[in-house]
Amino acid sequence: MNTNLRRISIFAGLIILLGSFAASRFLSQQKEPPARKAAAAQVRQIDTMHVRNANIPSTLEIQGSLAAFDKIDLFAEVSGALEESSRPFKVGSYFPKGSVLIRINAEEARLSLLSQKSTLLNAITQLMPDLKIDYPESFQHWQEYLRQFDLEGSIHAFPKPINEQEKYFIASRNLYTQYYSIKSTEERLSKYTLYAPFSGVITQASINAGAVVRTGQKLGELMNTSNYELEATAALRDLKYIKVGSPVELFSEDIPGKWTGRIKRISDQVDAGTQTVKVFVSLSGNELRENMYMRGEVKASSIENALRIPRNLLVNQKALYVVQDSFLQLREVQVVKITEEAAIVRGIEDGTPILKEMPPGAFDGMKVQLAGKEEEEKAIGSLE
Repeated sequence: MNTNLRRISIFAGLIILLGSFAASRFLSQQKEPPARKAAAAQVRQIDTMHVRNANIPSTLEIQGSLAAFDKIDLFAEVSGALEESSRPFKVGSYFPKGSVLIRINAEEARLSLLSQKSTLLNAITQLMPDLKIDYPESFQHWQEYLRQFDLEGSIHAFPKPINEQEKYFIASRNLYTQYYSIKSTEERLSKYTLYAPFSGVITQASINAGAVVRTGQKLGELMNTSNYELEATAALRDLKYIKVGSPVELFSEDIPGKWTGRIKRISDQVDAGTQTVKVFVSLSGNELRENMYMRGEVKASSIENALRIPRNLLVNQKALYVVQDSFLQLREVQVVKITEEAAIVRGIEDGTPILKEMPPGAFDGMKVQLAGKEEEEKAIGSLE
């Protein structure tokens, strides 16, 4: 009896649970779902500026290393022992223009020259009696030549013959050969002393006083420290903005100061790999050193009827967003020049509103609102 009663109670409980579940499901189906609020379209606030095309001064950034404009290698054209001079021929020694750089002992060459001159003097002296008889008109000229003949000085040119017969007569005595041989020896004797062709310092020295110098031996290197040249490169597309004589302002990141130079030469050859052209800038200054790395700007010609904008406003390097009827509109422009921070473009009419800053996620057709306009509308609504 108790067992049947327990079974009945369990069965009744199950029926009650099933009924409750069915009633709950029925009621839930009858209840209307709450209406979803329409997602409000997000309107991005922006700042704009109006286009004002003008003539924009343009600059071209350049960089490169300095090289001395005047630098020469010094070689010996004669042989002999190197003599001491008032200034030591050492690296760093300064030599003003025209001062003696190197002096090689030339005593042997000097005596050889004197011997040749003595031989010529003797030959002319023996010629004089024949000249007096055969060419009396020229005798006075040659006599004056003998009187001025100086063994220690430079040889003078022979008197000009008055006719062809006299010229042949002089040549038959081998005087012209002796004359030009002496001129050659004098020229060679001058090579025993090297003079500074410009003011500068020695940057290489490979000899010491007393050493024997051989013909063709390299003695050192002389560099002008007051005139330098910067070798830089410019993109082929930028060459139309610069020219020879354009001013350049340069600086070094290692020492303070600025230097002003000018473009001295522009190469005609284009680098095939980089499509750039070499540009050479001349400048001078006491603090400058060879191989110093410098950066600067060339003051290029102005770009007419153009607009300078921040570089990040460009889209795909060819377009710009303008604001029209509260929407962004992508408009293609002519990009004239691009630098690290700015771009110079053409193709936007004066007065056209454009972005001051690029908003996140901007796209063509995006709805926008000028910053400050929303607060103005709220204020008007509260008054109503």
